[in-house]
Amino acid sequence: MGLFKKKTKYNESGFIDIEVKPLIEWNEPNGEGCIVSDKITKEGWKVGYMYREEPLANMPDSGWRFYKGDEDDDYMGKTENMHVFALNTVCHYDCDIIPYLHLPIGTYLIRCKDHTFIVDDGQQAIYMERQER
Repeated sequence: MGLFKKKTKYNESGFIDIEVKPLIEWNEPNGEGCIVSDKITKEGWKVGYMYREEPLANMPDSGWRFYKGDEDDDYMGKTENMHVFALNTVCHYDCDIIPYLHLPIGTYLIRCKDHTFIVDDGQQAIYMERQER
């Protein structure tokens, strides 16, 4: 009846425990690594801001970076708040990112409403939403 929410489970590293199954195919040459804010993987927010930069050299890096969208300089300055994940794993935290993953390097997107991202032109606020767990 919706009176009780399911309690979110966490793994031994403090990340939200998710079951990972193949959701995407990634055949780009640099690999499928990406950097993700703990606000997504530990606090349970959906991706609000995502961009793709030039992949790190000699690393299995897609170039994608995923954030809630309100991380300030202090938060971003602490490397322990960011972790490297496989893109497929991040898709399990927020499957709304899947249609955008093959966009080119130099893409900057913000969530503007449920399930929808647009190019970040600096004019709109980021729509922030919790994951359903």
